[in-house]
Amino acid sequence: MQTIWTSLLAFLLAASLLTVTPGLDTALVLRTAAGEGPRPAMLSALGIGVGCLAWAAVVAIGVGALLEASHLAYTVLRLAGAVYLIWIGYRMLRHPRGAFLAGAPAARAAHAAFARGALTNLLNPKVGVFYVSFLPQFVPNGVAVGPYVMLLAAIHVALGLIWFAFLITATRSLTRWLQRSGVVTWLDRLTGGLFLTFGVGLAFESRRV
Repeated sequence: MQTIWTSLLAFLLAASLLTVTPGLDTALVLRTAAGEGPRPAMLSALGIGVGCLAWAAVVAIGVGALLEASHLAYTVLRLAGAVYLIWIGYRMLRHPRGAFLAGAPAARAAHAAFARGALTNLLNPKVGVFYVSFLPQFVPNGVAVGPYVMLLAAIHVALGLIWFAFLITATRSLTRWLQRSGVVTWLDRLTGGLFLTFGVGLAFESRRV
């Protein structure tokens, strides 16, 4: 039986792995740090966090309502999330990237960096779909879904900010590391396996009471 502490530990491990896997947000922060400096890069990271929390609020309200509405609604959501996770996991395992490349476009103002980070997530429905698929798996029995989803999202954002701060501090050396042959391939395959595992588990999960 899943408890709050086991749920938080499992989420912390999964979210940590997903946080350090290079993606769109990582590319944005690295590009900003390389082209504009540490302060705009951190503002971009804060914007990314705000975007994630905004999507999490939408998901928390919607998922909470769905879970309380009907068995059919929950089943549809669960199976849709399982299919999404399995498909993403399969694609990452089947077609892992060989390298991660980050350019360095210029920007004119610090507030533009924050807006760019926020809009990167707010205008990306995949973030909402990901939260719908991923976060509800870690909600234990007997817990209010909405507030708990927001707690998980806050943990995810905090991990992201810590990782981005580390990236910004060591931009040059980490960029070279991420460009090494095999590093991103290994991370993609590891994350793909995690997605597949969660997707299969979600597909066979029964409705929470």
